[in-house]
Amino acid sequence: MTKEEKEQLKQLKKGAKPGKLAKRDAITGVLFISPWIVGAILFLAYPLITSFRYALNNISITPLGMNFNFVGYGNFTQILLSESDFVTNLIDYVVSTVISVPIIVVFALIISMMLNQKIKGKGFFRLIFFLPVIIVSGPILGMLNAQGAGSITSIDTQAITEAIKGFMPAALATPISKLFENMVTILWYSGVQILIFLSALQKIDRSMYEAAKIDGGSGWECFWKITLPNIKPMILLNIVYTIVFISNNDQNSIIGLIKTAMFSGTEEKGYGYASAMAWLYSVVVLLIVGLFSLVFLAKKDVYEKQVKRAKKAHKKEQRQLKKIERRSARNAKKNAKAAA
Repeated sequence: MTKEEKEQLKQLKKGAKPGKLAKRDAITGVLFISPWIVGAILFLAYPLITSFRYALNNISITPLGMNFNFVGYGNFTQILLSESDFVTNLIDYVVSTVISVPIIVVFALIISMMLNQKIKGKGFFRLIFFLPVIIVSGPILGMLNAQGAGSITSIDTQAITEAIKGFMPAALATPISKLFENMVTILWYSGVQILIFLSALQKIDRSMYEAAKIDGGSGWECFWKITLPNIKPMILLNIVYTIVFISNNDQNSIIGLIKTAMFSGTEEKGYGYASAMAWLYSVVVLLIVGLFSLVFLAKKDVYEKQVKRAKKAHKKEQRQLKKIERRSARNAKKNAKAAA
């Protein structure tokens, strides 16, 4: 082996092995995320597996324990074919969610941009918009909705409802009219989204706006060219958060149907039937999240090609290292034979 080959071999070995700092950072990262990994296994993966097992069985509770009668996909077919209330509420949920989620996110974006301006009492206004998130939750929200505080009166929305039903089919007109009636409740859901947008807006470099204004850019152009591209990941985050929040809300009629089926006490229904309902509902929620993700998912990073090139170069270096090692081994054998 020549000196040049030895030096090249040393350089490649140094580049292939991670340093002590990189190893320490990797270990620290694993330790930081280990509580989340353990929690996900115990409180997410195990309940999901158990729930799917329940969904494939007809479960009856006896004094001796739970009896499982395997029915396969019978619970799912029974729900889709005979549970008309569940299917109807599921369709209404999909339509209302697809309509209400953009309204909540756009409202949160507008309010966050207003609160990000230099105005007096900015902290007080932020408190006003976030206060419903703390107060209006769980039983309190149910009490307010029961008293009519979370909806606009039918007299005020009657003209809007009649106008919508005049030029739209009933399948779309009914959810949209309900959306206007429950506008107050929908706007109560925007507190967390406003905070997320505020944090994203405050991280945008102000020099970008100054440079755009020097070049003659208007406020509208700054919004489309600077603000919106920088907060696009937060838009997707808020959309996912809003969908999950609406889907898990106690006021959701599908959650009520699942609870009713769980504690019905009949032979046809029970834990297995309710688990099948929950799985169907979860699949629909995931499809809605996937739909919005396809629309708002950020484009590929500009530097992604450079990362791929770096990975290819690293693989090439590894192959060269192996070639040099094999070549040195062959040369060592030849030298040994020559010496013999």
